[in-house]
Amino acid sequence: MTHAHPSIDRLLAIMAALRDPKTGCPWDREQTFATIAPYTIEEAYEVAEAIRDNDLAALKDELGDLLFQVVFYAQMASESGEFTFDAIAAAVSDKMVRRHPHVFGATEIASSEAQTRNWETIKAHERTVKAKAEAGDGTGSGALAGVSRALPGLTRALKLQARAARVGFDWAEAPPILAKIAEEIAELEVAIAARAEAPDAVEAELGDLLFACVNLARHLKVDPESSLRHANAKFERRFRAIEAALAAEGRIPEDATLAEMDALWNRAKVDEKTESTV
Repeated sequence: MTHAHPSIDRLLAIMAALRDPKTGCPWDREQTFATIAPYTIEEAYEVAEAIRDNDLAALKDELGDLLFQVVFYAQMASESGEFTFDAIAAAVSDKMVRRHPHVFGATEIASSEAQTRNWETIKAHERTVKAKAEAGDGTGSGALAGVSRALPGLTRALKLQARAARVGFDWAEAPPILAKIAEEIAELEVAIAARAEAPDAVEAELGDLLFACVNLARHLKVDPESSLRHANAKFERRFRAIEAALAAEGRIPEDATLAEMDALWNRAKVDEKTESTV
């Protein structure tokens, strides 16, 4: 099908050529939905990284790579007669119109918060309709339905909690969650002490602690993934400062004691605070 923008036609033609059974690329011909999925996740993260770095040139490239993933899936699905790129575009267009009745219909929505609630209401209705149509075992319906199991753990925990909160299953404020975190820490300490008798309990209790921490982040309106990324960057920055300080003495971390590295870590913290106030 010819599109209004020739670049789309060119991209689809390139993908078809790469998958051609006779003249295509051997690697591209061997791929399946399952083998491409990890690359899609990687490309999505690279888009997010370009945004965090405010690198618009990189963002353009990464969005192109992400678009190529969609085209790849569309080509494979087209070959098996399942769906096409046009079908994907049509489906998402229909969905956006359906979920924005205040733009494409007569509904009036006054704020972004109200729009978020309306969006979730519409999605919940769609999930219910889909579950009834599929006549499954009930696992595809309910407040928690549709939260992908493929999401990173922190993100999925956040979404599950938000879904439960919308039907009233939530704390009213943050302080009780701090008490819950203290409770989970105590239970983790017990599990660690009894690890020889119940080795799986440590993982379970640590998971409960992380889940409670995500709940606290949600109540404080902090994105847990973003918070952890900042912590990762801070750790990396300070550990590199340790390496640099030791290198200036002709040493590497393996040559230093923990006490020495801890002192250098604290010095890096002080230096960061000093730089932030300059």
